[in-house]
This record gives sequence, C-alpha cells and structure tokens, in this order.
Amino acid sequence: METQNELDLRKFVAPEFVFGAGARHLAGRYARNFGARKVFVVSDPGVIQAGWTDQVTRSLDAQNLPYTVFSQVTSNPRAEEVMAGVQAYQNERCNVIVAVGGGSPMDCAKGIGIASANKRHVLQFEGVDQVPVPGPPLICIPTTAGSSADVSQFAIITDLERKVKIAIVSKTVVPDVALIDPVTTTTMDAELTACTGMDALAHAIESFVSNAHSPITDLHAMEAIRLVADNLLAVIAKPEDVGLRSQMMLGSLYAGLAFSNASLGAVHAMAHSLGGFLDFPHGKTNAILLEHVIGFNFDTVIDRYVRIGQAMGLDLKRGGERETLLEAIRRLGQAVGVDQTLGQIGLLRSDIPQLSRKAMQDACMVTNPRRPTQQEVEAIYESAF
Repeated sequence: METQNELDLRKFVAPEFVFGAGARHLAGRYARNFGARKVFVVSDPGVIQAGWTDQVTRSLDAQNLPYTVFSQVTSNPRAEEVMAGVQAYQNERCNVIVAVGGGSPMDCAKGIGIASANKRHVLQFEGVDQVPVPGPPLICIPTTAGSSADVSQFAIITDLERKVKIAIVSKTVVPDVALIDPVTTTTMDAELTACTGMDALAHAIESFVSNAHSPITDLHAMEAIRLVADNLLAVIAKPEDVGLRSQMMLGSLYAGLAFSNASLGAVHAMAHSLGGFLDFPHGKTNAILLEHVIGFNFDTVIDRYVRIGQAMGLDLKRGGERETLLEAIRRLGQAVGVDQTLGQIGLLRSDIPQLSRKAMQDACMVTNPRRPTQQEVEAIYESAF
C-alpha cells in the first residue's frame, strides 16, 4: 500500500531542450550563445560513420566556431577515456562541449566537463551530489532513443580496476541544452533500437515505482511506458519511419525526465554491477534483469505495477496481475531479441556474490521500493541465470 503524500517535498530538474526534426542543426547557434571560443565535440566512431557528427560540426562552421573532435569513446565509457578527453580538452583550450551520440559519448562528455572544472579524477565524483563545481556549457545531441543522458542528472562511467560502472548523480551534469532530433535515430540497427528501447522502458518502470517518485515524475513515466509499449516493435519493423522514431524519442525523453528526478532501482543497480564486470551493453543487462526485479518488488507496490500494466495495454485479471505483467515483459524481450539469460552472456554462478556486493553499494538501490538484502540480490541474479 502506498503511503507517500503528494505534498511531500520533491524537486524537478530538467535542461532546456529542443525537440523535433532539424534540432541537430542548432548546435552552432547554441554554442555561440554560450560564448564558445573553441568547441570540444565528443562523439564515437559509429556516430561519425553515420554522418551525424559531420552535420553538427557543419553548424559550428556556419557560426565560424573552431572545434576539435574527440572520438576515443567505447560503448561503456571508461574512466581512462574520460581522463584522456580532459587532457585533450585542456590542450585544445576549449570552453564549450558538444556531445553527439548515444549514452556513451554523452556520459563521457559529462565526465570530461566536471573532471576538467574540478581538476580531479572522474571516479572521485561517484555517488550523489559529489561534484562541487559545474563543468563548462554542455550541449547534448542524442542519436539513440533510450539512455536519456541528454536530459538527466546521471553520468555512468566504467571503473576498469574495480570492474564496475559507477553512477555520478548531480545537477552539475545536467546538460545546458539538449537538441533532440528523432531523425538521428534512423540509422540505428534493429539490435540497438531494441536495446535502447528496453532501456527506456526500464527507466520509466523503475522511476514509477521508485520511493522518490512524485506526481510530476509519474506523469512522465506513465507516458513513456505507453509510448514504448505501443511503438517499439513497430519501429524495429519500419526503421526509417520518422514518425515512429519520433514516438520512441519522446518515450525516451519522458522516461529521462522521470528517472532523472525520481531515480531508479534494483534493475539499474544490478545492471551497473553486471555491465561493468562483463563490459556488456547496458540496455541488454536491463532487459535481462527487468522481469526478475519486478517479480521481487511486485507485492511491495502492487497498485503501481497494476498501473504500469494498464499503460502497456494489458488485460489484467484480478489476482493474476503479477504473472500477466511478467509475461508481457518476457514476451516483449523475446519479440525484440533481447531475451538472453545471464549464463548465455558469459556469467558464472561463482561471480554472483561479488556482483551482489557491488550492486548493494550502487546509488540506484536506495530508491528501489523494496530494500533487498545481499542474499536476495543474489537470488534475483540466480533467477535470471
């Protein structure tokens, strides 16, 4: 039974954002407005190959703004990559950052900004509100519909030494502006579309059941769930349909606004531990774990999960709501091709205790609606094997 009073104090943080076809071309104008002397463009090889980075740098050329491109970013941005970016940023004497890409370039750009401004290693900012000085102006142009790094106060960085993804949660990593252009997602292949779509769904579901949710985050989370459920399969079938891509990008945006302010839960805490250990794609780890965490949490916030099922368009029979929702999540994962088990992706059962210890320390675990013990986290991992 829910006990939260809707009058409880809650804050809501969001950047300025421009949504719609052509938004990517505004990067130069915004960089000029932010007083850019030289722009540090953070991207990755895949996005560069797709042509989106070049389109953004042309908008900088149109404003006669010099720039340098940093693309040493992998799919799970590593602390070493962030610090290499800090060195390049300082060497090039830049004062504005533009990130073009999915969650990896955007999170790397956030790390570069705060590490350069604070003159500290990026891993020293792990946790909530641990960044004293904001970074330079940051413009984010997402090319995937899932991470929502373009609107969130989260940055996820891989610590290779500890084999874990750390969460940096701070208003200082909220971008100054997000230029959200659905056209940029038309070059995503089916697998990336599926993984990022499941990531957006996990964001929305976890924020809706978070113990820090509010009426404002609920509004965004519910609409995100509906949009992803209605459009994910369709957009995989018609990848060049800009209308469908727009619906998924809206779903990602709404989910980002929700989880940035309500935070997340055990799915993400466990996914950060697992993804850092295996260097595995974040969206896939979320998809693998989502059903099992819902099963663990369900009885704690039944009413919330029933509303999630309703937003997904499910026919919920009284007494069978739990199994209906779990089956729907399972079938969606199967339909989009992200239904592997932990054993199939290379995890060993002997790895579970150390993964569970790390997951228990993750900032996202604090807002899970049911506080698990380490043994219960181990059992959830086991159920996903």
